[in-house]
Amino acid sequence: MKMKQRPDDSLAIARALRARSASRAPASLLPAVLRRVGLAETYWKLSSPLGPVFVARGPRGISLVMRTGSAARFEREFRRRHGRNVLPASSRPPAALVRVLSELDTRAASELRIDLSGMSAFEQAVLRKALEIPRGEVRPYGWVAKEIGRPEAIRAAGSALARNPVPLLIPCHRVVRSDGRSGDYVFGPSAKRDLLETEGAQPDRLRALASSGVRFLGNEEKRYFCFPTCGGLDHLISTNRVRFGSVRQAVAAGYHPCEDCRPAA
Repeated sequence: MKMKQRPDDSLAIARALRARSASRAPASLLPAVLRRVGLAETYWKLSSPLGPVFVARGPRGISLVMRTGSAARFEREFRRRHGRNVLPASSRPPAALVRVLSELDTRAASELRIDLSGMSAFEQAVLRKALEIPRGEVRPYGWVAKEIGRPEAIRAAGSALARNPVPLLIPCHRVVRSDGRSGDYVFGPSAKRDLLETEGAQPDRLRALASSGVRFLGNEEKRYFCFPTCGGLDHLISTNRVRFGSVRQAVAAGYHPCEDCRPAA
């Protein structure tokens, strides 16, 4: 026989449900759930040629690389930029990530997912172009702008590189000024210089060449001209005695652009 529910019973049930809905879940519940379903954004503290860096990774890939004094400061900066929390990782970092950071081997970055979703299409194009510059080589800002089809946007390309959220993984330090100076860098100009020295790009020698009016080196036998670091600065200087101050000068002398470094004006 079905018993009839009294009105005061319904009221008691409603009150109990309201009290339950008003109670707050433990602060640890959401992070635990996100970890379990693979949606948590986490970070590691890893070694690099510039010292320790913090690296954050989320469902879309690696989203932030920073040099900062503490994990707490990194967490605060991540929250300021993205409006959400990041947690210490409980897993080992990918081997490719460790290799890029320790050896500056950005070829291994192709094995990593990098999250540039917070940047415009133009900014993403600039950063992905910088990823093509080999270790030990540099390119001017104008080259990046021309390569992505925006030759007039040199200043904007520089601004995009300055906003690089994943320096070292995307080697924006390999983009320099056309006068041979290293230029600005998200970790500071001295850090940029140190990285270029570590990679063998010889920033002082590049600056000396540029100061003497040399922008390109020509291969007299095969009649092509390159940026000074294409394939290695020492090799080029020792084997290519033909020097040019501009693309126009090189072309007028009967030289064609190198197919590897694709020198721009």
